[in-house]
Amino acid sequence: MEQIHGSRPVYAREMGELEHDVLEMASRAESMVARGVDALQKLDLNLAREVMADDDELDIKELQVEQRCLRLLALQQPMATDLREIGTVIKIITDIERIGDLAVDVAKATLKVDHEMGVTDYIDIPLMANVARQMLRQSTQMFVKKDATQIHDVQILEDRVDDLYRAIRGQIFDYMLKNPDQAVSAGWLLLATHHVERMADHALNIAERCYFMVTGNLVPRETVEGA
Repeated sequence: MEQIHGSRPVYAREMGELEHDVLEMASRAESMVARGVDALQKLDLNLAREVMADDDELDIKELQVEQRCLRLLALQQPMATDLREIGTVIKIITDIERIGDLAVDVAKATLKVDHEMGVTDYIDIPLMANVARQMLRQSTQMFVKKDATQIHDVQILEDRVDDLYRAIRGQIFDYMLKNPDQAVSAGWLLLATHHVERMADHALNIAERCYFMVTGNLVPRETVEGA
C-alpha cells in the first residue's frame, strides 16, 4: 500500500499531462474540421490537401496517448475512479481521431466536387460544422473540468446538428432535381454533410463517456424535449 500512496504524485502529474494531450488532440481535430469545411465551401484544393496531410500527426498523437494510458495502468496501480478516467481517455481519443478522419473525408470531397466542376455555396455547411465544433469543445471541457452537468447542452447541440443536416440534405436534393447535370458533384457534397453529422455523433460520444467518468452512471436515455 505504501508503494501505491507514494506513486500518487506521479499519477497526478501523468494525468495532468494526459489532459493536456487530450486538449491538444481535440484542438487539432477541430482545426482540421474548420479548415476542411472551409476548403469545401471555397473549393480551395490547397487547403484540402493541407487537411489531408495533417491526419498523420493526429494518428501518431492518438497512439502516443494510448501508450501512456497503458503505461499508467501497468505501473501506477490506479484505483476505481482512476480506472474510469484512464478508460475514458482511451475511448475519447478514438472519437477525436475519428473526427479528424471525417475532416479528411470532407477535404477529399472538395477534390471530387472540383473535379466534377460543381459548386458548394448553395448550402451553409459551415453553420452545421460550427455547431459540431462547439460540441467537441464542450465535450472536452467536460473531461478537463470533471463536469457532468454540460451533457444536456451537448445533447441539445446534437439535435441542432441533426436538424441542420435534414434541412441541408433537402436543399441538396432540390438542387439535384433542378440541376441534373450536377448530380454527381451534389452527391459528393451530400456525403460531406453526412461526414459533418457523424462528427457531432462522435462529439456526443465523448460527452457521454465523460458523464460516465464523473458519475459512474450511463447517460439517461430521455429525449431532450422531455428532459
